[in-house]
Amino acid sequence: METVEYDVVVLGAGAVGENVADRAVRGGLSAVLVEHELVGGECSYWACMPSKALLRPAQALRAARQVAGAAQAVTGELDVAAVLARRDSFTSNWSDEGQVEWVEGAGISLVRGHGRITGPKQVTVTAPDGGVTVLTARHAVVVSTGSDPMIPDIEGLAGADAWTSREATSAKTVPVSLAIIGGGVVGVEMATAYAGFGAEVTLISRSGLLEGMEPFVGEAVTKALRDQGVTVLLDTATTRVTRDGDGVTVETGGGTTVTAREVLVATGRTPRTRDIGLDTVGLTPGDWIETDDTMLVPGFDWLYAVGDVNRRALLTHQGKYQARAAGDVISARATGASVSDRPWGVHVATADHAAVPQVTFSDPEVAAVGLTAEGARRAGYDIRVVDYDIGRVAGASVRADGYAGTARMVVDAKREVVLGVTFVGPDVSDLLHAATIAIVAEVPLDRLWHAVPAYPTVSEIWLRLLETYGRPEV
Repeated sequence: METVEYDVVVLGAGAVGENVADRAVRGGLSAVLVEHELVGGECSYWACMPSKALLRPAQALRAARQVAGAAQAVTGELDVAAVLARRDSFTSNWSDEGQVEWVEGAGISLVRGHGRITGPKQVTVTAPDGGVTVLTARHAVVVSTGSDPMIPDIEGLAGADAWTSREATSAKTVPVSLAIIGGGVVGVEMATAYAGFGAEVTLISRSGLLEGMEPFVGEAVTKALRDQGVTVLLDTATTRVTRDGDGVTVETGGGTTVTAREVLVATGRTPRTRDIGLDTVGLTPGDWIETDDTMLVPGFDWLYAVGDVNRRALLTHQGKYQARAAGDVISARATGASVSDRPWGVHVATADHAAVPQVTFSDPEVAAVGLTAEGARRAGYDIRVVDYDIGRVAGASVRADGYAGTARMVVDAKREVVLGVTFVGPDVSDLLHAATIAIVAEVPLDRLWHAVPAYPTVSEIWLRLLETYGRPEV
């Protein structure tokens, strides 16, 4: 058994854990990453990158077909084998050699194996060969173990060899048919991708699609999926799943039976905390880990939780944002430097509360940040809601023939600042960062009038939203 001491021990070497360690090292501390799978984590190999690589080619093909002149030049269909090969390049064929090289170059140590907290500031790592290393942290242990797909308690599902997001994003071949259980982001994106590949796709959702977003989002995406040939069953519970030699049969509470070659379960996430030793420090294995805005776990001066595992915002970019704050504050606390933990300070993740940007890469895209109208009302704001048809913007008509999309701006009517923005339409992710800046900076509407959008671009939607709201009187 080997015992090694570092300033910071990070459990989990995904993108979030890498960022914590990097910021700690930049702050003058030593850091070690503990990882039992691939360095780079879920986002690099089974989520963000491969899923978007699967989605982009069909999206580009559909975009070309929406522009006269380009449409006539599109004479072939999607080359699925080429799409899968391109996806493989984004995952480096599931090799983490490049990620390990980056870790070493950043001055971060790496220990391979399964890590468990075995006491205050102590992590014991069991290597694949059975070797044991005890890591002691002088200042902090950071849990960044991420999340796993949640498998619901549906009769027969456990024995049906169902796909999760991992199998869907790493598939080597495309099944002729795919049933998807779940109407959230993963379900919608994979329905879009596999329909683009030519698979017969059925999407089954207990409610509407993309619940929690503005109502028009789910309506637009449902229509688009159906136009792409997807069978969408809304307000439909899955009651039983069985597999035989020909594939799977999915039975629903509405009496509909769906047969498909494969079934994908996309019903949410669960924290990867069941076997990391939380019980040894008084926390409950399998639970999400609560933190303050510096990512410190209440009741501890050394334990932090960053990324999916704290359930603040299950998004890679938001986890990396938390990681930068955590790595910097750990360094500051360790060296006795001043800590800026006021709202929007250097060492906090204030944006997690009401300024989280998210893109769903369906077709049309969905881009949203901040509060929905309903969320703002629940939070007690006096609001005004402004909607506008993006297709009426000159830049949209240039972008695509028959461009269809909707924009919504939610405004705090008392302060006249933006609380939330939602876009649905082709390539609306390009509009999102401007909305994020407006919300985070609390830019007054009368100042936003001076942010002139270039003509003719889709960004002119900002002017149209402001005009619809009304210009302040002198």
